[in-house]
Amino acid sequence: METTLTINQLSRRSGVAASALRYYEERGLIQSERRGSGHRRFTRATLRRLAFIVFAQRLGMSLAEIGAELEKLPTDHVPKGADWSLLSGPWSARIDERIAELERLKTGLAQCISCGCLSLEFCRLVNPHDKAGALGPGPHYWLGDKSSND
Repeated sequence: METTLTINQLSRRSGVAASALRYYEERGLIQSERRGSGHRRFTRATLRRLAFIVFAQRLGMSLAEIGAELEKLPTDHVPKGADWSLLSGPWSARIDERIAELERLKTGLAQCISCGCLSLEFCRLVNPHDKAGALGPGPHYWLGDKSSND
């Protein structure tokens, strides 16, 4: 069995576009070896790094944050399950925050659509007396902020 993958093989196996793979390599998130022909070859372990990158992006992490996490992996051996668990373990709170945010969005969207007015300035249900306006720009109630008058 081949121990390295071409960029096309890696793209097919990971579901990540070849252009994204080149970008990730440029950013230092993954690495390739260059053959005499100049073609990139990736180790099979790169598949696990890509799975981590894709999962972290779905959690809302930036590529800079992902890079900082990947730098924590050992360099003396190919990372194993325990190494990856150390990175993903603290994410539980972040996942809970995302779930809560999505629940607020779902509730807020249902309330606004059922009302029909869709006015964040005058909505008596979601934003009576424009209390959210005092918090500054942005969807504060959907993000979990509360008015000082609540």
